[in-house]
Amino acid sequence: MLEQALSCVLLADRHHGLTEGVRGLLETAFPTVIMAADEASLLEGAIRLKPDLAVVDLSLARDNGLDWLRALRQRCPNLKVIVLSVHDEQSVRRAAMAAGADAFVLKREIATDLLAAVDAVQGGGSVDASSKEGRATGGEEN
Repeated sequence: MLEQALSCVLLADRHHGLTEGVRGLLETAFPTVIMAADEASLLEGAIRLKPDLAVVDLSLARDNGLDWLRALRQRCPNLKVIVLSVHDEQSVRRAAMAAGADAFVLKREIATDLLAAVDAVQGGGSVDASSKEGRATGGEEN
């Protein structure tokens, strides 16, 4: 399924139970999955470890804002970022993508959409897995 294995994936979510499930899924495809439970750990880990990919819960920050994503983009501009969310409103998806996410995946669809989103962002595209049909683009918005 995946074109090439990533060497390191940073997974950040405050909800331990869900994180373990996502970690298990990512470990089927990647040799190293590093976990972070808060915004500070995410930023520190991304800077220090230089992962290829970050999979991050939209509500990682206590204020549910997107400042963490903007900070991550500023400090690690080449890092691919997949945002996970329980919110399926288009305004939420658009805000995450505008803040710098490479992909947006609904938490209820992680099992079917997460690895496909990883494939798409590895190829330079972006993914909106929150829409019914899903959308992947080859780098530029259509």
